[in-house]
Amino acid sequence: MTSLSMDSRQPVTSDARAEAITAARAAATAAGVEVREIDEIAELAAVGVLFEKIWRSAPGTRPVTTELLRALSATGNYVAGAFSGGELLGACVGFFESPGTGSLHSHIAGVAKAGAGRGIGYALKMHQRGWALTQDVQAVKWTFDPLVRRNAHFNLGKLGARPVRYLRDFYGPMTDGINGSGDTDRLMVSWDLAGAAVRAAAFGEPVRTDTKTLLDRGAAVALSVDADGGPAAGSADAPVVTVAVPADIEGLRGTDPGKAAAWRAALRETLGGLMDSGGRVTGFDRAGHYVVSREEQ
Repeated sequence: MTSLSMDSRQPVTSDARAEAITAARAAATAAGVEVREIDEIAELAAVGVLFEKIWRSAPGTRPVTTELLRALSATGNYVAGAFSGGELLGACVGFFESPGTGSLHSHIAGVAKAGAGRGIGYALKMHQRGWALTQDVQAVKWTFDPLVRRNAHFNLGKLGARPVRYLRDFYGPMTDGINGSGDTDRLMVSWDLAGAAVRAAAFGEPVRTDTKTLLDRGAAVALSVDADGGPAAGSADAPVVTVAVPADIEGLRGTDPGKAAAWRAALRETLGGLMDSGGRVTGFDRAGHYVVSREEQ
C-alpha cells in the first residue's frame, strides 16, 4: 500500500468540501436523523453502550470505552453519532493516521436494530466524508470482515471504497456475538474522498458490478458456493476472476462453526492469495462475488 506524502497531496478545494457537506446533509435527511460530532461524557458513554449491544460483547468487555472516546474527541479525532428524537441510533469513530499520509482510520461504526434499514450507516459515512475533507484529509481507511456479504456490498458498491490489503487474523481472538471464535481476517479499504467513483456514489450512483456479464466474457470462478453451502475451489487462470462468499456467515458461525471456518480458510487462500500476488479487487456484486483483476500482472 502506497502512502501519499505531504508534498504529493493536492489541497482539498472549497468546492469539494461544499459538495461533500451537501451530500451528507441529504443523506441525513433521507435517513431521518441528525448526524453530529459528540464530545459530552453522557453521549460518549451512550456510544460505548450502543456498540456493546451491537457487538453483543462478552461481560466486562466493550469495543470502545468512554475514556477512550473522550480522549479521541478531545484531541480532534472523529467521534460522531446519528440521532432521531434525541435517541442515539448509530455512531462512528475514527482517528488520524501517521503524519504526512493525509488519511483518517475509521475504527468502528454501527447502527442499532431500531435504526436498521433507514440508511443511517450511509448517513454516518457521508458525514465522516464531509468532516474529513474540511480537515484536508483526502482518504479514509478502515477494515471489515470480507466474509460479510452486506458489508462488502456497502463498502465497495454503495460507498465506492477500494480494497488495498488482505489482513490475516488482524485483531487476534475476539469474544463477541458477531465475530465468533475464529480468526479475524480483515480487508482494508481506502476511500478516495474526492475521487470520481466516491463523488458519484455520494450522489446516489453506486459502483455497479455485473458478474454474469464478466463470466460470459470468460472470467474464471476461483471460489464458489457448493450445494451444501460450503466453499468450492475453482480456477484463477484468467485475467478476471470471481470469488464468492456465503450468504450469511454470521448465521453460519452459530449453526455450523466448522463450515464457517472452512469459508475463512478458503477466502484467505483465494482472495488473500490473489491480492498478495498483485490482483486488484475492482468490485463486489449483490449476489455475493468479489471481482479481481489480474490483467496488470
